[in-house]
Amino acid sequence: MRKFKEQVLAIVLAGGRGKRLHPLTLERTKPSVPFGGKFRIIDFALSNLIRSGIYATYVLVQYKSQSLIEHIRANWARSGLSSRHFVTVVPPQMRLEQVKDWYRGTADSVYQNINLIYDFKPKMVVVLSGDHIYRMDIRKMIDFHVKNKSDLTLSVSPVPREDTDQFGIVRFDKKARVTGFIEKPSNWEKDQAFASMGNYVFNTDFLIDILERNAQIESTHDFGKDIIPQLLEEKAAVYAYDFAQNSIPSLKDYESKHYWKDVGTIKSYWEANMDLLGEKPVLDLDNQDWAIHVSHLNCSPSYVSGSKISNSLISEGCKINKAVIKNSILGRAVKVEEGAVIEDSIIMDFTHIRQGSKIKKAIIDRYNIVKPKSQIGFDPVKDAAKYFLDRDSGIVVLKRGSRKEYYW
Repeated sequence: MRKFKEQVLAIVLAGGRGKRLHPLTLERTKPSVPFGGKFRIIDFALSNLIRSGIYATYVLVQYKSQSLIEHIRANWARSGLSSRHFVTVVPPQMRLEQVKDWYRGTADSVYQNINLIYDFKPKMVVVLSGDHIYRMDIRKMIDFHVKNKSDLTLSVSPVPREDTDQFGIVRFDKKARVTGFIEKPSNWEKDQAFASMGNYVFNTDFLIDILERNAQIESTHDFGKDIIPQLLEEKAAVYAYDFAQNSIPSLKDYESKHYWKDVGTIKSYWEANMDLLGEKPVLDLDNQDWAIHVSHLNCSPSYVSGSKISNSLISEGCKINKAVIKNSILGRAVKVEEGAVIEDSIIMDFTHIRQGSKIKKAIIDRYNIVKPKSQIGFDPVKDAAKYFLDRDSGIVVLKRGSRKEYYW
């Protein structure tokens, strides 16, 4: 019998447009958006697979994918191991005669690359969303799948009633067999619901069969909207794996034991970054037993002079001179000049904050130069006229700057 890792092929869906994360997704796909100072969102899904002993992964990309392609090529390409150990990016190939367009839905993206499944010949296929922040031992979900003799297993996590209109909501019985699936209900009656996390384990033959049948009918070709409801109608063995059953090693006592966040909005993205802060953060990434892989960037050590920094994460290569930084995250090679004050903000790589600037509750994308004595996050009217203002949260977002201007 082949080893466990050779029985499983992983497919990571990373083609999301991320409209609600505008303007952070103006030039990149959602999974490629930087997170936590030195990560990309997709690093969480890929790290979970590697830590779970699953080494064969195809990443399906589509929308503005160049940034993501370069990131994976530079930091995730696995070579010199074997033909069954790889992390490979797969853009839309339009190989099938009936396909005249890009991916039409999550299920269609897998169907268009069904040849990859045939070539690898796995026993099971794991399909993961590439745009969520979480840590998960995928092996335990697979064990649950095998134990229940399931055709399809989907992972679920509880969400409050006010958030149910953002997720596919799953109903299941006491034995965890799925009895209902409602896509983004607007009038959920209970205080809590279980949301699909967008993670699936399929038996390979079963997946191939349902994809081929779905391709022949008119639909959105989406796992949540079409595939799961169809399988429930057919009385297939579909089970819900409760994320609360999952665990990873070396979790701190103060951490959220089952942290999962869909960072699909400016507000949720900012909140997830803030969850990394504090002496006892909700999500503590200082865990060598389940480390999240980071991108490589040659930077000098950070240099701080005459500054006051509290409850903040400062990445390598930063230069901070006589500034105040509070409750914030600074990416790599960020420069902060004298008299600058940064509070409750996310400052991405290679940004330059000039003298006397004041920034509050803002997200500043890479390669920006903030002019001397600028004030960002204090006057919504002025902010909205010059930058992007997220009306729901009041967070100000500066779109990605120009490398040419930065290095000039």
